[in-house]
Amino acid sequence: MIIQNIFEGDFNDEVHNDFIKFSRGDFKDRYLIEAKKQANKWAIKTSFEFANSFVKSCMEKENNTFKVTGIISTTLDLKNEIPFEISKVSQFQGVKKYIINTEVKSDELLSLMKKYPRVFFALSFKGKDFELKVKAKPPKSGSSNKKDDEEIRADFCTLKTDDQNLLNQIFFDVGLNWKEARINHTLKIENIVYPDNMDNLKPAEVRELSKREGILIRNITLDDKKQVKEAKFIA
Repeated sequence: MIIQNIFEGDFNDEVHNDFIKFSRGDFKDRYLIEAKKQANKWAIKTSFEFANSFVKSCMEKENNTFKVTGIISTTLDLKNEIPFEISKVSQFQGVKKYIINTEVKSDELLSLMKKYPRVFFALSFKGKDFELKVKAKPPKSGSSNKKDDEEIRADFCTLKTDDQNLLNQIFFDVGLNWKEARINHTLKIENIVYPDNMDNLKPAEVRELSKREGILIRNITLDDKKQVKEAKFIA
């Protein structure tokens, strides 16, 4: 997942695609996580940034067909690309919402996500050892203004699971020996690294190829113990 990749120094395409929306500045309270241990399962709530990672990780767990509800949000025309039933298509300010309420094969959805990594998949479904609920709303922008920061909450995605591999991806550096966890992140984008050939590129291409350089600050509270970690990135 994105945060794990950054702390492990793996600034791959997934990280780059997630950071394109950010300009220079400080972005507080991003990638929020609130979690509680409930009997033998963990109940996890997060902000919108985890939606695609959760959908992908849960779909990869089982080669199966799931009853899926929610939306696929994008500016692209995907009517002929989505390989399963679309209930309805709506559009507002250029953003299309493909409303999904149907049976979906995991391999078909994963192929679609691989082909369109910047599309937002706000989808809900459940499997043998997990239940994922994602709000059927488009994501927030990369704005750093106070109003947007105040609107970000750890209530966009809800995941209940006891799958150790999935839990280890989310809590990669803190283990699972706690009852409650609260984690938030601050992105400090200090510089935009433009491509060398930017004079020959269109503005959209410059934006797509430019990298963000800065520091990720990870604020962790496990029960009553707090800790702060930092990682530099260029992605």
